[in-house]
Amino acid sequence: MADWLNLQNVLITISIFSTLLYIIKLIIFIFIGGDAEVDSDFDAMTETDVSFSFLSVQSILAFFMGMGWSGLAALVQFNLSAKISLAIALLVGFIFMYITAYLMYSVKKLNQNVKEDITTLIGKTGKAYTAIAPHAEGQIQIDINNKLSIFAAINESDEHIESFSQIKVTRVENNQIYIIKGV
Repeated sequence: MADWLNLQNVLITISIFSTLLYIIKLIIFIFIGGDAEVDSDFDAMTETDVSFSFLSVQSILAFFMGMGWSGLAALVQFNLSAKISLAIALLVGFIFMYITAYLMYSVKKLNQNVKEDITTLIGKTGKAYTAIAPHAEGQIQIDINNKLSIFAAINESDEHIESFSQIKVTRVENNQIYIIKGV
């Protein structure tokens, strides 16, 4: 009986404490923004790519919430033994941790910046986004990989290019796009 009460008190404490921390973290996320994770001072940690990480604040809190509430339900609602309740609690906690880590991985993947190869623009047509004087720099909008993008470009002709008029990319050198007025 004492084993059951001790486990019940531990699970109640874990459940309430982890849920409160999760809610606080959620409120910080809503009002401050960002992912509310602690930044690391290690260079190796700051230059990582999108990786599947189980050990984040969010996934650890999810583990303890899932473990606490499911263990408490198994112990009190279903009247299971302390050992079986603890096993169920750990299993559900790891499932919650995995799901949270996978969801965070999926969201971080959406935020990746894809580096576009601007050399594929040679010969393509687009529009001048701003008016561009002869031999001056301006902005163009052009379709690359089925996505309308804006780039800085240099008008290499002696002709003034008006905003939203057709342009043609003639060459790309040193990551600089050169254009002429489109035909």
